[in-house]
Amino acid sequence: MAAHFDLLIRNGTCVLPWGLEATDVGVRDGWIVALGVAAEATAEQVIDARGLHVLPGLIDPHVHLRDPGDKAVESIPTGTRAAVLGGLAAVFDMPNTAPSITDVDKLAWKQEYAAREAWCDMGLYVGGTKQNIPELARLELGRGVCGIKIFAGSSTGDLLVEDDEHLERVMRSGRRRIAYHSEDEYRLQDRKHMFHRGDAHRRHMEWRDAECAFLGTRRLMALARATGRPAHILHVSTAEELDYLKGFRDIATCEVLVNHLTQVAPDCYDRLEGFGVMNPPIRGPEVQEACWRAINDGTVDTVGSDHAPHSREKKLLPWPDCPAGLTGVQTIVPVMLNHVNAGRLPLTRLVDLLCAGPARVYGMVGKGRLAAGYDADFTLVDMKKQRRIEESWIVSPCGWTPFAGMDITGWPVATIIRGRTVMREDEVLGTPRGRLVKFIG
Repeated sequence: MAAHFDLLIRNGTCVLPWGLEATDVGVRDGWIVALGVAAEATAEQVIDARGLHVLPGLIDPHVHLRDPGDKAVESIPTGTRAAVLGGLAAVFDMPNTAPSITDVDKLAWKQEYAAREAWCDMGLYVGGTKQNIPELARLELGRGVCGIKIFAGSSTGDLLVEDDEHLERVMRSGRRRIAYHSEDEYRLQDRKHMFHRGDAHRRHMEWRDAECAFLGTRRLMALARATGRPAHILHVSTAEELDYLKGFRDIATCEVLVNHLTQVAPDCYDRLEGFGVMNPPIRGPEVQEACWRAINDGTVDTVGSDHAPHSREKKLLPWPDCPAGLTGVQTIVPVMLNHVNAGRLPLTRLVDLLCAGPARVYGMVGKGRLAAGYDADFTLVDMKKQRRIEESWIVSPCGWTPFAGMDITGWPVATIIRGRTVMREDEVLGTPRGRLVKFIG
């Protein structure tokens, strides 16, 4: 008797853990149950992926959906809708909201809200503060919690743990990997007087200079080594950090952003002005080259968008009044596919950075691979499709992207989550049915 499936994906080139392979995928009850399906097999739904690459559902492990906060800028419903339109099956959302997610009650609210309103699956960070250190060991085990986020340098929001005493106490509370915004707050404040309202936007990278980031990472690595607490350094933005972190692979993983791989200073500030301001800053071509070397020698574990929207009105303010943060959740996949087509990394490495990497770093259960027994999450991409990124395509309420006008080769054409097609050819289908991602406790 021929096998019967809920979903069959036929004729695609699959990106499997061991490489590219032309094969069919069978799905039942939201799980991948077969690779290499017999021709006589039947299914409730068949997708002909001829000419397409079938990737495991891609993951953006670093987004700020601003919820709770200002829904006129972003929210979980709009941000996850943007995610699935951009080819993402899951996102991990940061805690520096208004109010911040720092206790059991606020986490419970967000867990319920995300499970009800999200279009894609979600992981949730909990914010560490000087006040909630005793709670962190319990909070990190909450449903859907991917990890603790620590701001060792100030950025958007009211979360800041800048001194070694409290950072060490955080590291001794709990055991899962902590994700860090690594800039040295003391250096930031010492240098602040050197800059003035109305200065050129490029001065942002002078204030938050390479030593600010490198000093923060050196301090964190010393504490991580002393305490044995695993660390994940977010948005690494200097060549010095990338070289230094190679000596801490037993205790630390790291991320680079699509922004640092794609934009370069000073052009980005001259062209984008406030719409190029982010923390850590976009830097010069030598840093971009170092990031690509680290991508291709295996130093980097994950790539994220650091999607951090602000209103257009606020981004038009003079520096430094314009808030730091760029949009990116809807554009990370097309931009990275364009990098693949430009020969900067293989498609298998992109899948490692946006699937297997987040799974390794955060201990995801059932996601990150196209293999039997895993969630039936897929991103179908047309590697030959050419398209220009236009702001009319952006669904985040803020309505802008720093990549507007960029010509892309390679585009996501379908997003499938647990066997259900949620996006096909720019159309979002059905109703929000995202779930909280499971993590190893």
